Amino acid sequence: MKILLIVVLIAAIALGVIGFLIEALLWLAALGLVLFLVTAAYWWFKYRSSRSKDVETAR
Repeated sequence: MKILLIVVLIAAIALGVIGFLIEALLWLAALGLVLFLVTAAYWWFKYRSSRSKDVETAR
């Protein structure tokens, strides 16, 4: 799962760069940016929730 998220983040960055380089494909840059933000937010929430479970079991 971690590898899949890394691949999606790299793909989102690539889409964003290609979209900004080719100005006609600005929508592709927007799509890459949104995909990057959604994936990063998902990863952050998953990391945060798993970390809080570890703290609760330590108590």
